[in-house]
Amino acid sequence: NRGDDTMTSAASKSPSIKTRVSFLATCIIAYSNTPSCSAFTSVPTQPASSTRQSTVLLHESASTSHDVIDPPLNPLLSQIKPSKTVEVFSLVKQMEADGETVTSLCVGEPDFAPPQSVLDAATQAMQNGQTRYTAVTGTAELRAAIAKDLKERKGVEYNPQTEIVVGNGAKQCVYQGLMAACGEGDEVIIPAPYWPSYPEMALLVGAKPVILETKVQDGYLINPSDLDRCLSQHPKAKVLMLCNPSNPTGGVHSTELLAEIARVLQKYPQIVILADEIYERLVYTSDGKCTSFASLPDMFHRTITLNGFSKSHAMTGFRLGYLAAPARFAKAVATLQGQITSCASSVSQAAGVAALRDVGEEWLLSNVEIMKSKRDYVLGELEKMKDVEVAVPPNGAFYVLPDVSKYYGGDDTQLCLDLLKEKKLALVPGSSFGAEGTVRISYATSMEELEVAMKKLREFLESKA
Repeated sequence: NRGDDTMTSAASKSPSIKTRVSFLATCIIAYSNTPSCSAFTSVPTQPASSTRQSTVLLHESASTSHDVIDPPLNPLLSQIKPSKTVEVFSLVKQMEADGETVTSLCVGEPDFAPPQSVLDAATQAMQNGQTRYTAVTGTAELRAAIAKDLKERKGVEYNPQTEIVVGNGAKQCVYQGLMAACGEGDEVIIPAPYWPSYPEMALLVGAKPVILETKVQDGYLINPSDLDRCLSQHPKAKVLMLCNPSNPTGGVHSTELLAEIARVLQKYPQIVILADEIYERLVYTSDGKCTSFASLPDMFHRTITLNGFSKSHAMTGFRLGYLAAPARFAKAVATLQGQITSCASSVSQAAGVAALRDVGEEWLLSNVEIMKSKRDYVLGELEKMKDVEVAVPPNGAFYVLPDVSKYYGGDDTQLCLDLLKEKKLALVPGSSFGAEGTVRISYATSMEELEVAMKKLREFLESKA
């Protein structure tokens, strides 16, 4: 599970307040887990009124004697762009707080509630006192349930004690997996269109993102020959990001295509595959299959699998994800997590156990059918719109990435800005996903909301034709 105020480019702006607060919070967490020093604890205290008076006098003296200079931020932040999805979502929430009614298709969050058994398990966990820290890697019960699910459904066997790490959402697991697999001077191959956090995470760990372009006529799937060429030209490459099914395209790599990709990777044994499979339960092909990359011959030892509960079980607010990998990777990730956040919520972990043990397959398949009908509706409506094209229908996740480059001269950001201003409809510009001239539509909302959204989009584009 992962979590994109203005929709204009933020590359040249200072980090937002939200970024500063997040950075400060990380520092506070680290400090709060550090033993206190006697040099600080022995300072005598003053009466509250005296302290306040001294503080005021000190502040006045400082402000009159010289200009206040803000301490510098980490220079690394100048390279990191805010998530466009979070920015758009924040803007929508602000507009709604100001009393405006906005139709939003910008966030990938299912509109249905988690299964009742999941909610009951969370309640029961709190009532039973399961509100303490757990092991950094997660409760033994949840890790065993994850291992059992991966073995039975995906054909991949992991030791729950040494090869599974439960995190605060899949997004944390992606970042920690990347941090464990590469570092300063390495390169990370990222197929485009991509989830916007991938390049920024690569920069955060000191690596260089290398964008591998895919073709719309291929459904934005990886072409093995292009991958081979890219890897041969980038000997410093250490990681391949593989999001399957894809955010933002909804494309699903078949078992056969994954096998071809694996054959290419045999030539490059230094490459670690970060297999982001968070959408693997939402596949609309006839067999509904999404093969785990780690299950392919000779790929287990070099694959870090990432998954969670947000998309499949609508548990976005529980912030619960996991990483499954060979022990050396899992141990490194556990060490990192122990110094960053420690364990995931104990209550959320109890809910995760219920999601894997108590939720029937019929509940999950029912939601797949509902999502498929929404996808089909959106594709049908887009087909009626002039100069809007979806070359290959998406077979997974809950996104469509239509080409709208015939409008605004391909400036998808300005299109989305005007769409939000004129029709109060929020979409995310495709350029933030490395796909200029497109927009990302999330159909993980109610059918009523989709009908309103498609009407607004059609009317807007007709007015610009």
